[in-house]
Amino acid sequence: MRIAVRIVWACLGLLAVTARVRGQETDTPQTTPQARQTAQNANEINAVPNRPTLASTAEMVQLGVLEIEYGFEAAKGHQNINGLLKWGAVKNLELWLLNNPIERDVATAGLGDSGVGFKYKLFSQRNARPTVAVLYVATIPTARPALGAGAVAHLVQILVSKDFGKHHFDVNEGVQFAGRPQVGGFDRTYFTALSYSRSLRGKWGYTGEIAGFSRLNATTPATMTLLNAATYNVSSRLVLDAGAYFAAYGQLPRITFFAGVTYSIANLYHLHPTHASPKN
Repeated sequence: MRIAVRIVWACLGLLAVTARVRGQETDTPQTTPQARQTAQNANEINAVPNRPTLASTAEMVQLGVLEIEYGFEAAKGHQNINGLLKWGAVKNLELWLLNNPIERDVATAGLGDSGVGFKYKLFSQRNARPTVAVLYVATIPTARPALGAGAVAHLVQILVSKDFGKHHFDVNEGVQFAGRPQVGGFDRTYFTALSYSRSLRGKWGYTGEIAGFSRLNATTPATMTLLNAATYNVSSRLVLDAGAYFAAYGQLPRITFFAGVTYSIANLYHLHPTHASPKN
């Protein structure tokens, strides 16, 4: 509990500093035709997938947009269905709800762990400056101990994203405090990920990643995975992905196949169109 309180206070302090910096930046209002076209494009809903990588993008869903990500994994002795619900509650703040409705390891299966969290964008990409965001997720042990963490865990990450033409990079650095079931206290592990994506011909795209966790404790050694995947943009709101990640080392299946979907459901702030008042 103390760790959770410290994390929340640290995040609030970081948000306050960012708000102060933002307040010092002044932008001249745009009234050109290009600016009006940009405003029209801003009303279009575009999916912002975190899938299929372990890394999360620093970019945000649009204000008011409710977006869902769901997929499955299949490997020798391990299968699951994993989901993420995201909502752009206010400007630069994204609320998260995570859930693994099905988890199967070796000879046992059932409900997986769940989680809640948020992502806050500190800065948007501008010239040489990348997009920077902070992510916090609390794991809720809804799974049986044999299938899940067995205790509450806290994850804090710094997310950095940058576009170079058609090339997009995401870098994540973070720390996770994993609760010790029954014993109490927390173990600590560090997370690092570098992902790369780019558009290919037509609606196709490619994503690659190298990611890993440091040693958590005596029974959970460090891991590193290498991911390759293809993506297909059915529309601006619907993105499909499929691929595999390989275990370079650690207690993981040698190869895990996956597929999933990201879909922007709706802008909850624009569900009911405004009607002009009748003329007297």
